[in-house]
Amino acid sequence: MAKKKKNETEHREEMDLNTHISGAGDVVNQYITDTLELNYMPYAMSSIMSRAIPEIDGFKPSHRKLLYTMYKMGLLTGTTVKSANIVGRTMQLNPHGDAAIYETMIRLARGNECLLHPYVESKGNFGKAYSKNMQYAASRYTEAKLAPIAAELFKEIDKDTVDFVPNYDNTMQEPTLFPVTFPSVLVNANTGIAVGMASNICSFNLGEVCNTAIELIKNPDADIMQTLKAPDFIGGGQLLYNEAQMRDIFSTGRGSFKLRAKYNYDKQNNCIDIFEIPATTTSEAIIDKIIELAKAGKVREISDVRDETDKKGLKITIDVKRGTDPDKLMKKLFKSTPLEDSFGCNFNVLIAGTPRVMGVRELLLEWIAFRTECVNRRVYFDLQRAKERLHLLEGLQKILLDIDKAIKIIRSTDEEAEVIPNLMIGFGIDKIQAEYVAEIKLRHLNREYILKRTADIEQLRDEIEDMEDTLSSKSRVKKIIIGQLKEVVEKYDKPRRTEIIYSDSEEIYEEEESIPDYPVTLFFTKEGYFKKITPASLRMNSEQKTKEGDCVIEEIETTNSAELLFFTNRCQVYKAKAYDFADSKASVLGDFAASALGMEQDETAVYMAVTTDYKGYMLFFFENGKVAKVDLSAYETKTNRKKLIKAYCDKFPLAAVKQISEDTEIVVKSSSGRILLLNTGAIAPKATKDTQGVAVMTQKKNHRVESVEDYKDGMFAKPARYRTKNLPAAGSLLSGEDIGEQLTL
Repeated sequence: MAKKKKNETEHREEMDLNTHISGAGDVVNQYITDTLELNYMPYAMSSIMSRAIPEIDGFKPSHRKLLYTMYKMGLLTGTTVKSANIVGRTMQLNPHGDAAIYETMIRLARGNECLLHPYVESKGNFGKAYSKNMQYAASRYTEAKLAPIAAELFKEIDKDTVDFVPNYDNTMQEPTLFPVTFPSVLVNANTGIAVGMASNICSFNLGEVCNTAIELIKNPDADIMQTLKAPDFIGGGQLLYNEAQMRDIFSTGRGSFKLRAKYNYDKQNNCIDIFEIPATTTSEAIIDKIIELAKAGKVREISDVRDETDKKGLKITIDVKRGTDPDKLMKKLFKSTPLEDSFGCNFNVLIAGTPRVMGVRELLLEWIAFRTECVNRRVYFDLQRAKERLHLLEGLQKILLDIDKAIKIIRSTDEEAEVIPNLMIGFGIDKIQAEYVAEIKLRHLNREYILKRTADIEQLRDEIEDMEDTLSSKSRVKKIIIGQLKEVVEKYDKPRRTEIIYSDSEEIYEEEESIPDYPVTLFFTKEGYFKKITPASLRMNSEQKTKEGDCVIEEIETTNSAELLFFTNRCQVYKAKAYDFADSKASVLGDFAASALGMEQDETAVYMAVTTDYKGYMLFFFENGKVAKVDLSAYETKTNRKKLIKAYCDKFPLAAVKQISEDTEIVVKSSSGRILLLNTGAIAPKATKDTQGVAVMTQKKNHRVESVEDYKDGMFAKPARYRTKNLPAAGSLLSGEDIGEQLTL
């Protein structure tokens, strides 16, 4: 046993020696809390810090590595190169596979139409952001280079404006940030999902963002909504503007706003052409939803919908039926499809390695602070170089006093190593100056050359004084940043693409079903079958076909726009419109309500109520003699809910259901043979649907309410016999006269 353990130990030590990883390959028991802390948390932090959340320059590490590689390849100028070449070179900085790098390039490219100001000029098929089916070509077929605006990302990057770090294998240096000359973090949209947090930044118009930054540089308390109107997207569309909502987004960095598609109506071809859609959806999602609505019968005005996108751009065509109002149809589609969609803002940005959700003002102020540091570092870099240059020229100026002496010192020095010390002694210069003098070519040892070099001394001194003044003056640094912002606006600004629709000019759409309204007769049977028949069809054949043993229990004349409430044996009610059902004939069974309305298993409709205004009452008669009187308005809903639970009380077995428009007289019959003539006005109505009701007819043991029907004049010889002053009452047995009358009937 000891020998076996010794062998295992030696094997483990050998594994450690080979892999340089302590404990590699061992299986150990570990608390879940330790696993989370030691294994999961490093991954989570890596995802947040180095992958999904953008930084103040507006880029994630994957973007930065790709663009910097293209910059080092010299792709700011010249022609395009194969994307596969760029992807391969980028793997020196980003070893996550060529597919991930190429997808990053796709989203940065002009051809994909994802960014308001693309950083990559593309050649070939780069897909489209507004279509999930239009896939991009492989990297070996496409070409790319940097767009002109990308020059603003790398300006002065070689002047120590940002920090550089080693790449993953310590063979190259890469920047931690780009010294962007404009607030790119707000100019182009950026989305990322990390662990436990996410970021979703919408794009804004370049000119508006730069002008807002200028105003904040001048006055940090400026109202940014005066210069920054609203987000702007490459796909255009319309933005439904709500000032309070937008101000909240600008101040907190969270919130949402609505985007809407743009369309034209082609009168000649009787179709609607949609040419701009919200940035949050795709053309396929819109078409699929329209088809779904058309199949469900919710949009009856559409005869066809198709995608006609071509090289000219996005185009969704909707063929409409004759007589359709296109504006009214589009309002309905805006409400029911992604043609109107919400963009959820979450301005989460890494600031000095810490994720922070910031409003637009705070984000711009952070960028201004970052840009101020970049300018200061650039000026300091130039200052140090100017001082070094001045120092060299001052040493050269001393040589001007006696060139022959310098030559003599060099020629008379026996050892090369003594040339620099001898020059230092002979002219009173330091080692750096002496080395500079010693490196001058023989052809340059003339007075003209030296005079030209030393003529720059005064200019350098003025420049150094100016740069030192700049570093000590915040106002001068602000002027530099403002000047660069104005230059960016002048070069790259474009008009807004997304139109702003203000709430006071936007009509509130109330859904109106544009369906033909005409008289119909509705039939409902005991077994739960439903038919809707027009008067013309009913005149041709009035005899209703039913299943064997079934019979019609309701026949109601109404219109095609009436609302139907189907009460079920599960104490639920399903709502529908009469026009949801197709016109039928007397010679068919009709629609089985349970199937047509998607009821649960073993659930059937027991009663159908019909209304156009939700006025009147529902009466629920229970076998124990209780009656619940519920306002019909209790079943009215503001939204188009199709199913309501607890439609009536489930504590007692249901004997009958009645719908009445106003109080009337009802005949209640018990299994004991007793009759009660009841005026519904004696029962107080309730707003609660599942009320237990009030006791109306007392029942003897083993007896129950058997049937309920409307009272008609002449039904009883002496109606007063069955009426009562107080409730509940037992009712009365039929008199001899009424028994004879009943038999006659």
